[in-house]
Amino acid sequence: MFSSSGPTFRELTVQALSSVQHGYDLLAPTFDETPFRTPDRILDPFVRAVGPLGPFRSGLDVCCGTGAGVGALRRLCEERVTGVDFSEGMLAEARATAGSLPGAPLSPRVSWVQADARALPFAPVFDLAVSFGAFGHFLPRERPELFAQVHRSLRPGGMFVFPLPAPPRVGSRLYWALWGFDAAMRVRNLLWRPTFVMYYRTFPLSEVRDELTRTGFSVELLPVEELGRLPDGSPRCRLVVARRRG
Repeated sequence: MFSSSGPTFRELTVQALSSVQHGYDLLAPTFDETPFRTPDRILDPFVRAVGPLGPFRSGLDVCCGTGAGVGALRRLCEERVTGVDFSEGMLAEARATAGSLPGAPLSPRVSWVQADARALPFAPVFDLAVSFGAFGHFLPRERPELFAQVHRSLRPGGMFVFPLPAPPRVGSRLYWALWGFDAAMRVRNLLWRPTFVMYYRTFPLSEVRDELTRTGFSVELLPVEELGRLPDGSPRCRLVVARRRG
């Protein structure tokens, strides 16, 4: 579909008519050949922006997929990195390709855990948690518990950091494309079971910041200057830096 080694249209259709978990199990072998994988043009500036906030001993990639974010954490953490995802297929691909992930000269050890992000099985042992491109899989009512689970997995003072691109300009081609996708997904979920939760317009910064604060984080926004600015001067992408209080 996206390249000669990517998924076919039929495969994407079967995935879209499956549950989220089973759909990603099906997509896993070809996931890295799709635009859904977080690209290095986002991961590399992310690493350079987060590095000065450290040092970090241990890192957690929430909804790690095939492990692109784990590769970023390996460049940021000194001792260990854990990727967690609920798709067995995605984790199998992550394990198979772990040897090719980037990392520091003395890379930290990497482990993989299958679990739902809404029920993370970790004690508060991590200094840094990250997530890339997964928030659309959580309905707004599920976000507080998701944030609470990450909060419980961090040491006091630990940080939950993720990139948040600026929303598309109202009326732009991308605005209408995302609006149309979300509308089609809502119709699909009304007419078909199991549901497949993936929405692009349900993660507004103001609501997310308030929910993180209520969970027990102090929140700071940092521009990712490498990714440039919009014509009005605002950053194209921000880092949301949520630090666990107490």
